[in-house]
Amino acid sequence: MRDLALLPKAHLHLHFTGSMRVSTLAELAQDRGVRLPATLLDGEGLRLPADERGWFRFQRLYDAARACVRGEADLRRIVREAATDDAAEGSGRLEIQVDPTSYAAPVGGITPALEIVLDEARSAAADLGVEVGVIVAASRMRHPLDARILARLAARYAGDGPGEVVGFGLSNDERRGDTPEFAAAFAIARRAGLASVPHGGELLGPPHVADVLENLAPDRLGHGVRTAEDGALLRRVVDRGVALEVCPASNVSLGVYREAADVPLRRLVDAGATVALGADDPLLFGSRLVAQYETARDVHGFSDAELADLARSSIRASRAGDATRARLLAGVDAWLATDPAAASPEVAQPAR
Repeated sequence: MRDLALLPKAHLHLHFTGSMRVSTLAELAQDRGVRLPATLLDGEGLRLPADERGWFRFQRLYDAARACVRGEADLRRIVREAATDDAAEGSGRLEIQVDPTSYAAPVGGITPALEIVLDEARSAAADLGVEVGVIVAASRMRHPLDARILARLAARYAGDGPGEVVGFGLSNDERRGDTPEFAAAFAIARRAGLASVPHGGELLGPPHVADVLENLAPDRLGHGVRTAEDGALLRRVVDRGVALEVCPASNVSLGVYREAADVPLRRLVDAGATVALGADDPLLFGSRLVAQYETARDVHGFSDAELADLARSSIRASRAGDATRARLLAGVDAWLATDPAAASPEVAQPAR
């Protein structure tokens, strides 16, 4: 089989704190004298119920990890290591989500926090060869006016190159907040040319997806897997060209589906949806980008040609410039043109 780590791809759904290596979190906690729950340090994916208790536990763990991030050096380290890990998995374009509010206090505000992340993203891209764009994400748990502030901040740094803000998102518990109240923030972002990339359709079903489509006009939908439950809605998503950032490990860890086989990946792809696989929060879900492609291959039966199509979808759904897209797409073609027998260690003959 062809090596999935060599398949060029774009990674469009990765959260800042959730991208941390377990070893990095353990080191930061030790340096600060913080005692963390063992669940954060065992490297195994969570298995939580898809209810408010499950989400509360997930959020408590995420907050505990985030509390260990205290200053410029930590912010830079997380960006650099996320880019390094993506580069090792064949990602030529990473669009990482960050809410600068969460990291503002130690560095003097949301603007310095974002500028540090952007600066390290530029540096990492130059050193590692993987472009790193940034998505500024507001939270459903805070007032919609906070989202407008973040949208205006994001607009100041808009662009499609490394170390620029490429999109505006809305994350956290889909059951919180009133979606229409965030429409003004997304309008600010769209006027600046930013992609609209809110979460939707993971914890809640088709009516929530329809609400997000109507009010936030997404270019991409974070998760969106529950769209598969409504054929008419799925056709609407396909017709609008809304890409779905599907994160299979996340869906199972948060109890949306019992097993990886239950994630409707095949149904979405067969319906013509643009699907970009993402890892979401590897720190908590114990699964990085290549593992999502392995799930598509091993659990859902995707052929190498179909996996190449998934990679192409991720590249086309990204905010990368034309030159980067062309380079990565050519790399996908080259990967598919390789001889799988020659690339597979399983078929190598033993030495005599």
